[in-house]
Amino acid sequence: MEYTVKKLGKLAGVSTRTLRYYDEIGILKPARINSSGYRIYGEKEVDKLQQILFYKELGVELHQIKGILEDPAFDVSSALAEHREQLLERRKQLDLLIANVDKTIAVKEGRITMSDKEKFEGFKKDMIDENERKYGKEVRGKYGDDTVDQSNAKLQNMSQEEYERASKLAEEIHEKLAEAFKTGDPAGDAAQEAAELHKQWISMYWPQYSKEAHAGLGDMYVADERFKAYYDKEQDGVAEFLRDAIYVYTGMKK
Repeated sequence: MEYTVKKLGKLAGVSTRTLRYYDEIGILKPARINSSGYRIYGEKEVDKLQQILFYKELGVELHQIKGILEDPAFDVSSALAEHREQLLERRKQLDLLIANVDKTIAVKEGRITMSDKEKFEGFKKDMIDENERKYGKEVRGKYGDDTVDQSNAKLQNMSQEEYERASKLAEEIHEKLAEAFKTGDPAGDAAQEAAELHKQWISMYWPQYSKEAHAGLGDMYVADERFKAYYDKEQDGVAEFLRDAIYVYTGMKK
């Protein structure tokens, strides 16, 4: 089978403009141009478009997808198997969310009651999903899937008392960090107290603590605009100050 831009777009559920853009950036070239000047796509291009759409669905950027597909080591069968596993995991997450929403609706309508423990379990699950949506790609890229999965499991198994302790630590960090920032000295006592509190806080979520990972997180607070905006919301420069304090605390070099 061969397809024009219009027919392929209809088949794949993408716009003709998108396919033309893919041609322009070189991620999906047509098999040939016919005598009338139309782009013509064959089976090979259809398979490649399927891979592109799979990766896009998983949140991978186009320039990264292009690099993956052009890698000589790229194997279609292995990629499809990986896509399948990721889709199954996503379906599992969606099923859990749907079940929780259904249960919440039933509670609101008075058909069932939900215990505080059940509400807390749902809250933790929503928190994990939100973190994955916002920061999953960056954090998994930096620390690896195993570490993130273990961290998510630790949060899911956290008791309400432990969660309240973690929340209290987060408040203490911000208070101590604000005090330390006024001194301008990331090596000072107040800054190092903030770094120690920060270590205690991340240790409640991480499977294990390491100085290297702690320093790496400090780097991410500055490099990622979302983290930077969170720490700099009261005053510019706080994210960098915290990073520097963590570097002193861990003994790592910038």
